[in-house]
Amino acid sequence: MLSSVVAKRLVTGLCQAAWRPAVAGLVSSRGYRGDTPDDTRGDLIEIPLPPWDERPGEPTDIKKRRLLYESRKRGMLENCILLSLFAKQYLNTMNENQLHQYDRLINEPSNDWDIYYWATEAQPTPDVYQGEIMDMLKEFTKNRNHEQRLDAPSLEYLEKESQ
Repeated sequence: MLSSVVAKRLVTGLCQAAWRPAVAGLVSSRGYRGDTPDDTRGDLIEIPLPPWDERPGEPTDIKKRRLLYESRKRGMLENCILLSLFAKQYLNTMNENQLHQYDRLINEPSNDWDIYYWATEAQPTPDVYQGEIMDMLKEFTKNRNHEQRLDAPSLEYLEKESQ
């Protein structure tokens, strides 16, 4: 007579063997990213985003506050950390032209990954975004001082600056 352990293993093995063909039929042979040569990318949905609007006449102090907020609230954590630390270091020293460049850089591209790849120099920066601010961001991203950058800065430093 079979022990209960042996019987359980036998039944489990038979069930798994019977299940495999059914599961194999459900699993797609296509890559996760849809990067097969014959992929039409018809399953991708492009969500239209509103165009970036310049805000002429926006007071500089309001613009800096808005850009600080927008630097902290990104679509991905990597950019949240990178841009919020960059803003903490440089935003208050930017002139009007630099603020305009930074505003355009962080608000016009529809994909945060693009900004990340440009800043880390994984992909070339389009000419329209290449400039003084992008050069500053690329240099900042290199982290030559080996600072620990694990989180966005707290906002306590703003209170100290306003006093």
